[in-house]
Amino acid sequence: MKARRCSLTFRGVVSAFLISVLLEPGAAGLVFQLHELCKFCDVELTSCNGTGICKTNCSISSICEKPTEVCVSIWRRNETNLSIETLCHNPAEPLYGITLDDYNSTTCVMKEKNTTTGLAHFCSCKGAECNEELIFSQTVDPTPDPLESNHSLISAVLVSMLPLLVMVIAFFGMFYWCRIHRQRRPNRQWESSFNFKRKPIAGGLDCSDACAIMTDDDKSDSSSTHANSLNHNTEPLPIELDLLVGKGRFAQVYKAKLKQTTWNQFETVAVKIFPYEEYASWKNEKDIFSNTDLRHENILHFLTAEERKVEKQYWLITAFHPKGNLQEYLTHHVISWQELQVFSSSLARGVAHLHSDRLPCGSPKVPIVHRDLKSSNILVKNDGTCCVCDFGLGLCLDSSLSVDELANSGQVGTARYMAPEVLEARLNLENIESFKQTDIYSMALVLWEMTSRCEAIGEVKDYEPAYGSKVREHPCVESMKDNVLRDRGRPEIPDSWLRHQGMAVMCATIKECWDHDPEARLTAHCIAERISELEDEMGKLSSRSSSAEKIVEELKIPVEMGKLSSRSSSAEKIVEELKIPVEVEIPEEEVKITEIQNIIAVDCSISDKK
Repeated sequence: MKARRCSLTFRGVVSAFLISVLLEPGAAGLVFQLHELCKFCDVELTSCNGTGICKTNCSISSICEKPTEVCVSIWRRNETNLSIETLCHNPAEPLYGITLDDYNSTTCVMKEKNTTTGLAHFCSCKGAECNEELIFSQTVDPTPDPLESNHSLISAVLVSMLPLLVMVIAFFGMFYWCRIHRQRRPNRQWESSFNFKRKPIAGGLDCSDACAIMTDDDKSDSSSTHANSLNHNTEPLPIELDLLVGKGRFAQVYKAKLKQTTWNQFETVAVKIFPYEEYASWKNEKDIFSNTDLRHENILHFLTAEERKVEKQYWLITAFHPKGNLQEYLTHHVISWQELQVFSSSLARGVAHLHSDRLPCGSPKVPIVHRDLKSSNILVKNDGTCCVCDFGLGLCLDSSLSVDELANSGQVGTARYMAPEVLEARLNLENIESFKQTDIYSMALVLWEMTSRCEAIGEVKDYEPAYGSKVREHPCVESMKDNVLRDRGRPEIPDSWLRHQGMAVMCATIKECWDHDPEARLTAHCIAERISELEDEMGKLSSRSSSAEKIVEELKIPVEMGKLSSRSSSAEKIVEELKIPVEVEIPEEEVKITEIQNIIAVDCSISDKK
């Protein structure tokens, strides 16, 4: 809705001046209403951030067409820029679906309103170029208020209640200080008393374990246990970026220092920084992390999220793990069989927690699928376990989602780790389990990468991601279709890997997880159970083997033979101690692969509930 405007020329300015002189008191008693003089620049980009007092910086002043029109300014913010629109408008008529209600003011005080085009800040006023200066903070109107007496009464009541209010604030302040002090003291005692690494829980978590995880995360990785209790909504946390440690498609990850004002110390945290144009990715990951049901020892510990308006960035602040991601770790380290079990077991437990529709205590939970599982999105913690990170493409499988909404989620993820049905765009949208099955395929490729760097397989080659040299370093979807769909290819598992009893079970599990048929794949819960059973069984076999070796070593019986007499008169005595090995029948403890493979018979139902 635009009013026609008349640009001020030199002649127009002179005319306006003469008219204003004529309208001065006593100027011939003429009755004439001067049209408003307003800033009129339509829509222009601005640097005004919507706080304090801003100038429109509009270079065009215009006289409104009708005497009933007033000066109007509109400030808008969208995902990419800020803009200000200045114009003349009749307050009796709607503007963008709203009615102007403050047009009698001589100042332009901005008010937020919901228009047909979204949220915007409006102001309207009367006076020469009064819409040039935009006031975003409400100021006191010097005009006397007819209800001044009532306000005075309210002020008197508030002043009388001030001592009581101070006492209440002091009480809650003392309570908060005592609670924080009491929490910090056990934390320091914990850190000084225990130096051992926590053993990962093989058989799942009970309610007490889950409650402990909800209260605190692994203290060996980061001391940032109370940062998420700060009220950081009003101002950013005092964080100093230290070192760039990672870079992805949507964001960069920095090692940073979170300053502590109380002790003049700092804590090491990780800061994931998104540019302004990646707001959607930041918001999706923030929303998933903000769900308290996500807290788990094998999920990256989330501290807070911030919108940094000055830097025009969005931040996610999490715990920092100095060992880096799994891909970097496998590149520089050959792992043992025990490390492989811990890595794979903790990864499976983390994914099982994501996919589960219930917490360990039985409370309902919304299942979450990661949709971009790969070794670079898995971190290695100081206690030797793994945790899943990077939920930028994560999806909450809410029961309220329709098929159309699920279909709009698109073909997402990293092409190298995409399941066959994702590459083929044939995901079964009628069944939310199909989304979980794509995560299982990706996890199978990560388990293969772990296995390929384990010393138990014999000859260990340099690290290669899944499919290695069969595809380019960053393959596209079409090249992966040729390998996975047309050729039905999978990463190679040599026969030499199967000579190790436990490795045979691990490889069989991997093959079941990357099956071409999604329905035939194991669930994450089943994988965690199978690896737990494998750890127990291998532990029993190891103890039986060591016991048998001790028996063989100790069964050497010294036998003293009789004294031999010589026919000589000196009658020398020669005592000869002979150690005779005694053959003892020991039950043969030859362990066959078939014994270990009985673990595969564990009931691995496709349903997580079962």
